[in-house]
Formats: sequence, C-alpha cells, structure tokens
Amino acid sequence: MSLLMAFLIGGSLCLIGQLLIDLTKPGITPGHVLVVFITAGAILSGLGLYKPLVDIGGAGATIPLSGFGHLLTQGTLKAVEQKGLLGAFSGGVEAAAAGIAAAIIFGYVAAVIFNPKE
Repeated sequence: MSLLMAFLIGGSLCLIGQLLIDLTKPGITPGHVLVVFITAGAILSGLGLYKPLVDIGGAGATIPLSGFGHLLTQGTLKAVEQKGLLGAFSGGVEAAAAGIAAAIIFGYVAAVIFNPKE
C-alpha cells in the first residue's frame, strides 16, 4: 500500500508541474516550476501542512522538488531551536548537505565516464 501511495502522491506532484508548463501560455518554463515547487514545499512545511503528505506518501512526497523545500525548512527550524538565529543561516544547508554532495559527485562521475554528443 505504501508503494501505491508514493506513486499517487509523487505522480500528482509531477502532474501539477506538467500542467503548469502545458496550460500556461506563453508558458512557464521548467525553471519557474523548480522555483514554485521548492518555495511551495518550504511554505507548506513551515505551516505544518507538508509533513502529513510525507507521512502518507513517503518517497513520493520527499523526492520531488517540493520535498527539497520541505527538507530545507525542517533543517532550518531544527537548527534555529538548537543554535538560535545563527541556525536560520546554516540549518537548511546542513540538512541538505548529503543530497547536494551526492548530486555533485554523481554528476562529476557521469561527466568523466561519458562523452557528450554535439
């Protein structure tokens, strides 16, 4: 059942992004969707509305871009509790450091192994 919920939640988030691109003319670019999803995830997380979605959808809610906004917000809130105002500047980066590092390392390895087409 958890796989089905992850598929439905993640698929719904992706559907919303695709509809934003397809139904807006002259068109919202993928870059706009990236900013909207991260910001929406951060705002919903700050208001306490994204956590129930994560509880229901699991990876279907944490893998999309809105999940990254949620991760940044939760890291910031936790760091502010522990470190005070200084945590507002470091918490989000600390929480997302492993994912960011993995993206950089895997991107570099892929660039070294494969040759781009012209």
